[in-house]
Amino acid sequence: MGHPFEPFMREAIALAEQGRWHAAPNPTVGAVLVKDGDIVARGYHTACGQPHAEVECLRDAATQGVDPSQCSLVVTLEPCNHYGKTPPCSKAVLDAGIRHVVIGLLDPNPKAKGGAEFLRENGVLVDSGVLEQECRDLVTDFLTWVETPLPYTILKLASTLDGKIATRNGNSRWISGPESRARVHELRRNVGAVIVGGTTFRKDNPQLSCRIEGVEKQPLAVIITSQLPNVPEAYKLLTERPEQTIFWTSEESAATDAAKGLRDKGCTVMPLPVMEGDTLGGRDIGYGLRWLRNEHKCLYTLCEGGGRLALAMLELGLAQEFQLHMAPKIMADAKAPGLFDGRAPATMEDVLGLRMIATEKSGDDIIITLRRRED
Repeated sequence: MGHPFEPFMREAIALAEQGRWHAAPNPTVGAVLVKDGDIVARGYHTACGQPHAEVECLRDAATQGVDPSQCSLVVTLEPCNHYGKTPPCSKAVLDAGIRHVVIGLLDPNPKAKGGAEFLRENGVLVDSGVLEQECRDLVTDFLTWVETPLPYTILKLASTLDGKIATRNGNSRWISGPESRARVHELRRNVGAVIVGGTTFRKDNPQLSCRIEGVEKQPLAVIITSQLPNVPEAYKLLTERPEQTIFWTSEESAATDAAKGLRDKGCTVMPLPVMEGDTLGGRDIGYGLRWLRNEHKCLYTLCEGGGRLALAMLELGLAQEFQLHMAPKIMADAKAPGLFDGRAPATMEDVLGLRMIATEKSGDDIIITLRRRED
């Protein structure tokens, strides 16, 4: 048997999602007031610097003529207990006369935690851990920012039902449908950088831009490759927005004439160090991601493959979210490139395990959202 307030927590989670992107670098949080088995007020954290979800919910209650003291508060994240850009929500909850609070996830931020303890000390009944995993998934971006120096990275790939990402001669336009492609442009609008591997750059000649009318700022374009282009004019990125294009490459490639030519056009050419402990000379992608967050204030990045880069991002724990756009198409060609490449497990115990957290229909496609099992 689950907790009786689980259905209301699911509503709070759905509300919180409406604040996605805008709340950053704060967590996305939703809250509802429940009276006699019905939701009577709602709120979510709409944007950084704006009132938190609990306060928005109390404001909605006032508008609806609801007395909060007669309600239970259901909130996805523990009410904060400190003065930041806004006063502590724990005090606002107590001052509203609420006597029962249901929490999804206790706040992992040491600066803000303690709201549950404060409320209990003041006679409020507090239940915690209701749909805890779902509420943790809701704030994985925030946890990434608090616990690591990395941006939150979304890995996105499109494939056929048999896991192919292009034909054997490299054609991939279009595997997914127009609705899914529009979803990608929404992602690009909200991230600070789009990352691809060198093979994808050379074969697809992508723009890596958000083609939504009215977008004011385009994401940076990052290409990871040891083979820098000698003919920049052949690539859309290098003719249309070289100043927003970054190459992550080896020390040797960064010192070539090709690198100088790219820098002369306005591109950034940045050598990545060899990953510590990697005897094969693999580049430290994490170093580049930390640089994006530190130097360009990128809280979110989007990686769009190809297969070897995608696998590395998952294996190294650098992609916190994987969105697979699966189209109802079958290629049935063993020589066509697959979603991932670079492993040879001997048994099923050696495979890379993922955890499904959401599925949704997108036109004719299915979008499956996954994380690594330990995340």
